[in-house]
Amino acid sequence: MENFKKENIISMWFTWHFYEMPRFLFSVWKNYIFFVTNFFSVPLLLATFLSPWRRYAWKYPRGFDIGQYYQVFISNFFSRIIGAIARLVLIVIGILAQIFVAVVGMIIVVFLILMPFAIVALAWLFLYV
Repeated sequence: MENFKKENIISMWFTWHFYEMPRFLFSVWKNYIFFVTNFFSVPLLLATFLSPWRRYAWKYPRGFDIGQYYQVFISNFFSRIIGAIARLVLIVIGILAQIFVAVVGMIIVVFLILMPFAIVALAWLFLYV
């Protein structure tokens, strides 16, 4: 018991509130950002933007039949368009979710850091005004 460093509880609170707690909040915030990035996989969706939807692709016939070539071309074209639309919707939702996580995280960090000052200001306001 004698080996413990004697420190003032006020200085311990300042150290916790203004150093340890923001560091912890930033690590939690970083985890949320990584989660949203991996959940929506925006980089992968961008890399495969024009790939066919669910890999639905028809093969061209061996013989020369212009009708069959046209049908396969149109089917593959629409499969790619449907895939691009679906990926575009997911990319937009992922970017919006990323912006939401960034804004809410910043608000929480700023609020928790400024909370003691707001409490002191409100106490002063109610006691002296």
